[in-house]
Amino acid sequence: MVAEMASCGASTYEEEGDGDIPAPEDKDNNQTESDNSSSDNTGSSSDESSGEEDNEEEIVTEAEDQTSASGSKDDTEVNGHKGKEDRPLKFCCEKCKAIQQSHGNELVTPTRIAKGRLQVKLDGEGTYECTVTGLVFEASEPVVVRYSVLSWTKFGAFLVDSWRFAGPIFNVDTVNKDASVLKSIQFPHSVCLADPDSDRKFSVLHIKNQRPIIEPTVDHSGSHVKWHVTSLSPVGPMIQASHSVEHHGVVLIYKQVAISNNCHSFHIYLATNSTSDIKDIRNQVRGYKSRYISINKPPTCKLDEGTYRLLCEPEGEVKPQELKFTLAVTKMKGYFEAFFEQPPPFKMSLIETSTDATVWSATIREGICTHSGTRILLRRILSVSLHVLLGDCVDQEKKPRKR
Repeated sequence: MVAEMASCGASTYEEEGDGDIPAPEDKDNNQTESDNSSSDNTGSSSDESSGEEDNEEEIVTEAEDQTSASGSKDDTEVNGHKGKEDRPLKFCCEKCKAIQQSHGNELVTPTRIAKGRLQVKLDGEGTYECTVTGLVFEASEPVVVRYSVLSWTKFGAFLVDSWRFAGPIFNVDTVNKDASVLKSIQFPHSVCLADPDSDRKFSVLHIKNQRPIIEPTVDHSGSHVKWHVTSLSPVGPMIQASHSVEHHGVVLIYKQVAISNNCHSFHIYLATNSTSDIKDIRNQVRGYKSRYISINKPPTCKLDEGTYRLLCEPEGEVKPQELKFTLAVTKMKGYFEAFFEQPPPFKMSLIETSTDATVWSATIREGICTHSGTRILLRRILSVSLHVLLGDCVDQEKKPRKR
């Protein structure tokens, strides 16, 4: 079901966070995390130019590189994956799993409507958890809620002093009802709470009447930050800390699609386990002239602000040698580029330079490197052939019949 957009007050903030936000000038906000020597020139990689309906990326899942030798069909490829790509990734931290507060929530699956917005109908008083975004709504009566994931690049300049973003920022509104029908909203966060002695203070950044307001939270768990609704407009969790904060992070792998099977090029991104962060990277990849596929390896790990290096077996060409992971909001995300002229498998390991500890590793096997590129080329050929065939049929119908 595709519903029309409601003309609510917050609806001016569309999926990309476009709105008349008086963001202060911040030169650092437009700097990349590192200088990458990639041959790809990004087009307009901002959300405004990369609609989710265009340049849909191919996702090859972890199970796909475990295809049996008998050649049995693997059904793990995600077709129409757009709902799944926004879902919060599973925790890698057992302590944080133990202190989640999602028990007893009624799970609801939203409908995706125009411009990347989601819509869900809450049937009555109760607490509901969105299966796509992880948002938790506490409602006092039946209500239809619409919401979308925004980018922190529009609002990062408002994070001053020791404040850092702690999870995705959302635009939420209700359809034909006052915001007060929602008692509270719980926002997913990416902060690791395994260390009970660390000092941390959660709040939310609320863009209210086009002005940034820091509002208090009422509770937090290992996965969510709870906020009493005052009004509805862009809201996202943030944290104040006197030192670096460890986050549940993700490592995202993208492989360049090439005709030759002898050369393999990968982009490896580091991000927090936040749909805002992950969405920014996806939009950046979609803006490249070359086509990339997402290799869906187990991505979660713990990331602290600091410097990392990528080790590969067999040894490939990796640029840059070191990459700084920071919570500073940047429009363009830094990444490792790994290039191999040997055949797979390729083992990749992420090393924290200050401790030499391995925080993440994965192996890219032959099935992913060969079959995925071939599949995309075949799809393109079939798509072009179908368009040509349909075009011929239309032309034949338009031609006058001889009598």
